[in-house]
Amino acid sequence: MKRLRLCVFGAVQGVGFRPFVYRLAGELKLSGWVLNGPFGVVIEADGNPEVLELFARRVLAEKPAAAVIAAAESVWLDAAGFSGFAIKASEAAAAPSAWLLPDLATCPECLAEIQDSGQRRFGYAFTNCTLCGPRFTIVTAIPYDRPNTTMRGFAMCPACRAEYENPSDRRFHAQPIACPACGPKLWLEPESAGAPIARAAELIRGGSVVAVKGIGGFLLVCDARSSAAIRELRRRKRRSAKPFAVMFPDLAAVRADCAVSELEADWLGSAAAPIVLLRRVPGGAVAAQAAPGNPCLGALLPYAPLHHLLMRRLGFPVIATSGNLSEEPIVKDNEQARLSLKGIADAFLMNDRPIARHADDSIVRLSRGRQLVLRRARGLAPLPLRVGRRLRPVLAVGAHLKSTVAVAWERQIVLSQHLGDLETAASLEAFRAAVADLRGLYGFKPEAVACDLHPDYASTRLAESMGLPVVRVQHHHAHVAAAMAEADIADPVLGLAWDGLGFGPDGTIWGGEFLRVDERGYSRLARLRPFPLPGGEAAVREPRRCALGLLYAAGMDLSRVEPLFPRNWEAAARLPGSASLAPQTSSMGRLFDGLAALLGLRRVNDFEGQAAMDLEHAIEADAGAYPFPLREGEPAVADWEPLLAAALEDFDGGTPPGVVSARFHNALAELAVAAAWRAGLPNVVLTGGVFQNAYLTERAAQRLEAAGFQAITHQRLPPNDGCIAAGQAFVAGLARTDA
Repeated sequence: MKRLRLCVFGAVQGVGFRPFVYRLAGELKLSGWVLNGPFGVVIEADGNPEVLELFARRVLAEKPAAAVIAAAESVWLDAAGFSGFAIKASEAAAAPSAWLLPDLATCPECLAEIQDSGQRRFGYAFTNCTLCGPRFTIVTAIPYDRPNTTMRGFAMCPACRAEYENPSDRRFHAQPIACPACGPKLWLEPESAGAPIARAAELIRGGSVVAVKGIGGFLLVCDARSSAAIRELRRRKRRSAKPFAVMFPDLAAVRADCAVSELEADWLGSAAAPIVLLRRVPGGAVAAQAAPGNPCLGALLPYAPLHHLLMRRLGFPVIATSGNLSEEPIVKDNEQARLSLKGIADAFLMNDRPIARHADDSIVRLSRGRQLVLRRARGLAPLPLRVGRRLRPVLAVGAHLKSTVAVAWERQIVLSQHLGDLETAASLEAFRAAVADLRGLYGFKPEAVACDLHPDYASTRLAESMGLPVVRVQHHHAHVAAAMAEADIADPVLGLAWDGLGFGPDGTIWGGEFLRVDERGYSRLARLRPFPLPGGEAAVREPRRCALGLLYAAGMDLSRVEPLFPRNWEAAARLPGSASLAPQTSSMGRLFDGLAALLGLRRVNDFEGQAAMDLEHAIEADAGAYPFPLREGEPAVADWEPLLAAALEDFDGGTPPGVVSARFHNALAELAVAAAWRAGLPNVVLTGGVFQNAYLTERAAQRLEAAGFQAITHQRLPPNDGCIAAGQAFVAGLARTDA
């Protein structure tokens, strides 16, 4: 038995939706409840997972005729033991948020229109209706009416006005409604003869890079089949190896390059239209340079009319990566694009519809038979996360990497779109704008602001400057709290928070944490055995430094890694012994990096997490597990030295790196089980950037559940630092509140 929480957004109140759900639940013999919430309809039901999946499909497919479903999200929870099915009293409406929806992919009806030469919107790149089109990226104020969007400068023509005012028309009160006579226009820069889309397609086919202004910002587009075009884009964008997303014309084209399950196909074609990480198949059209050394490809389908029109002319896959320089936010304004993308793009497919706030494409992958969000942005943000506990009004400003901000009140947490890493002046400006934007959009007056413990984070400094009470939430505590909020768990859990780094209250760098977490706070039950990081932050970029630190801490021969330091080896060899130049860390992410370097997989990272990805992708066989003992103490210590010694002995004896990697991953899964037995708590949360690793997540969850524990993994929030703001909001929101 499981519990399904299904949140349905759109015009779903006052149309008979709750009685419909009540009757359907009765037919399927499910127990639970349905209510009108501040954002839409909320449903919770206990039952057999297969029956619950059928129930969810039928709710969306058989809805009342007057209902308009714009979006829906589901979360799987532990069964609650409901008795019967009830229509619960409505929760107080929160008018400012009722119609603040994410951007929605082009619906079939609008797609048919732009492809029909007999329709007045034939070939029109800004076609939309109440079921699709921009929302979050165009709204400037609440309520969500046309004057409060970036469409306010486009006066409706009589034909559009008639549709907008007709209750029986699917464009009734569609705020971005437009047509060629009255809506936004396209053009190509530099100017050239011919229709802009047709000319852009010619340029892409000829090997050029075209910056295309879309829903949430500019995408850089080039031929994904052309190694030369991709190499040139990498050179210009200063992105040497990080995978590019690939947009395919249709699902059949995706299947020619990737293995696609039924679930993954549904996600590709959904209203959210995210990038979906898929396993590549041999013989595909996409060049290896799109994702060098990576067995997976980030695939997406056209989600705006402009994309459909462009891809229909091209008929082949294209690179569709964020229009920015590496580490900067995606460019959203025309003039900004002309300046920032000059020298990257050969041409610009522009339009005059302003974008209120940038939004990258969301990224998801299949994990444990369900969706795992890796980046929550266009199509998903700002759908609220419903939580089981009442929260006081708080603002949370997140971490430093994969930044997001959040607001929380009553029973919801609203997380911003992905903002990126706070490493540049441009990203800091975007971060500060997002904080002001989220507060202003909701008319939100927080009682407190939550931030990370790290005193030097830009987010921490902003929190301290706001004149509000500051709640400092330890990084890994926030990770676990975010997963608890998603899973609606109030009881104490064992949280395995494994990532690259997070500031600990003892002033050291944490990252391999075993925490006991409940609503009152956390305690550290165990940690990864610390080791030095030669060069501090430089070790994040250079896995070879992590390898050096591990060997030094274990008393092993440092000369093993001398070939990894072709220059200045003597200076490098002295680093681990310096307390000031080699801070101690308990980071599981850095353990991944160190082993990857020792196996010859990665000496220096071209992008964050690359070495850990290489180690995951190298897995060849499920061949046992290395020893990874949990030494008693307060806290206990997960000792990596026996694992490292066994791994190096295997590697030196000719065992392939892929087998060593499998045994390493399996050892971590067994460590999770050992920690669960020691903690004696039934629920085990797996969170942190390390658990973006699909093999580790599935293996650890499988082993925990075989041992009788409940493995809790993320569903709607990313396991990486993109969830930190939500976790901070949950912790700070619960402080000094009633149940």
